[in-house]
Amino acid sequence: MTTLELIFTNAQGKTVRLAIPDPKQPVDPAQINATMDLIIQRNVFASNGGDLVGKAGARIVERNVTEITL
Repeated sequence: MTTLELIFTNAQGKTVRLAIPDPKQPVDPAQINATMDLIIQRNVFASNGGDLVGKAGARIVERNVTEITL
């Protein structure tokens, strides 16, 4: 499973992660950057530490699970 994580900072300086499962591949860094700017500008999400105020990064996270037969 692949997840796109958008990482923001909030008004208290804490990190807030927004996870998007199964993003369209390949990801476009320019589009991600613009989307994160839009999320901040339009104040789409709030966190326990206040509004999202900055971008801390973005990353693709892949998770592989292998079942073990007992």
